[in-house]
Amino acid sequence: MDPLQEANGTFALNLLKILGEDSSKNVFLSPMSISSALAMVFMGAKGTTASQMAQALALDKCSGNGGGDVHQGFQSLLTEVNKTGTQYLLRTANRLFGDKTCDLLASFKDSCLKFYEAELEELDFQGATEESRQHINTWVAKKT
Repeated sequence: MDPLQEANGTFALNLLKILGEDSSKNVFLSPMSISSALAMVFMGAKGTTASQMAQALALDKCSGNGGGDVHQGFQSLLTEVNKTGTQYLLRTANRLFGDKTCDLLASFKDSCLKFYEAELEELDFQGATEESRQHINTWVAKKT
């Protein structure tokens, strides 16, 4: 089994165990969506944070090259999932929303676009909190 697929499976089962502790409630989630979003955050992490994220995402076995294998793996996975001309129709949508006061590295933004097809949109979280929330929710509603 591919190391990233194994990591995603492990992460999904661990997450389901936690979210399913209350057996009186139904649980519906997309582990791939959650793990790919967290992998983008992992891409920008360093040191202890990166180590802890790799452990939580079960990426220990596939995070050589500073995580490069992980991100190339997600790029391949997302390309496969979004492939056209198949008997199924499944599309993913990724986007980063950051506060306009944060100065994110151009290399991070470029990598998110390259590996996860996720553009960064800057919003005013502090000065326009409600407008930012509505904008994000509208974007999500249109994509899902």
